[in-house]
Amino acid sequence: MQRKQPIPRAVDGRAADCGAATGLGTDGGASLTQRPRRLRRAQAIRQLVAETRLHPHRFIYPLFVVPGAARREEIEALPGQFHLSPDSLVEEAAAAWEEGIRSVLLFGLPERKDETGLEAGNPAGPSQAGVQALKRALPELVVMTDLCLCSYTTHGHCGVVGSDGEILNDPTLDILAQAALSHAEAGADFVAPSDMMDGRVATIRRALDNAGFSDTGIMAYSAKYASAFYGPFRDAVGSAPQFGDRRSYQMDPANRREALREARLDAEEGADIVMVKPALAYLDVIADVRAALDRPVAAYNVSGEYAMVKAAAARGWLDERAVTLEVLTSIARAGADLIITYHAREAARWLEQ
Repeated sequence: MQRKQPIPRAVDGRAADCGAATGLGTDGGASLTQRPRRLRRAQAIRQLVAETRLHPHRFIYPLFVVPGAARREEIEALPGQFHLSPDSLVEEAAAAWEEGIRSVLLFGLPERKDETGLEAGNPAGPSQAGVQALKRALPELVVMTDLCLCSYTTHGHCGVVGSDGEILNDPTLDILAQAALSHAEAGADFVAPSDMMDGRVATIRRALDNAGFSDTGIMAYSAKYASAFYGPFRDAVGSAPQFGDRRSYQMDPANRREALREARLDAEEGADIVMVKPALAYLDVIADVRAALDRPVAAYNVSGEYAMVKAAAARGWLDERAVTLEVLTSIARAGADLIITYHAREAARWLEQ
């Protein structure tokens, strides 16, 4: 019985025809016609054919606003990030603008909290004051405001709490709408509801339109997961739940298809931009949403993702620049048009270099 001859293999280990199908002859590979490495041999060539490109214009820089003046207090859980009074906020945003960053997302930390989070709609609140200060100093800056009650409630939940401890959906919507109006009146370009209450985008859109703010956009936290990656942020704004957790309204990390349902609903209700949060552990969800919807897709590179890189880099375990740019590239490659990231200023400088 005749023995079978082994299948010839190309130099990269793939099965090959002995002939010209692969271009591999008997001359040790000298006649190879398929050489993908030709497009990798020099930096200028790699840049020329890069499929995914990062640019500071794609970054949204999250900033924490507090009452007062001349305050710039570093957040222990988020090295390099600060609690900023409105005047210091302007200085930080102006520096970011010079580095190519054109959009910011504000989180307000109030002086007082209550059970229902009504302070979120205070026209003199920190978010509102921050918007006004930024729009006076940097009128072309795109100013977005996070819209949620968690940092304004004594219990740390994102909605009104019922007598049995349940987070009440519909009563929360009216409070969110009033807060959205106060942000729009202050001059916000976009409000960003992050509460994950059902119907909040439609309620906010209707309230804005009825009050004459039809040009104010909505960036919805559409697929916001009940994630363990939010810890440093909750320390920064004092929003850790005082009882229970947020699994009854934020999404289950096990669910992928549900994210499409949530994103589609938000788009149908009037969201101009849809968001996936967190980003790094949910790249598949970002890709799904990008493929399914015609809206711009944002992804939030959240506090835990940022803090992990910072902690490892501080110990010399990682090259912070290389890892950060690789992470942000992966988020963009998955399909994110916009990336909310605490690395925004550093990444902008690195990209310039």
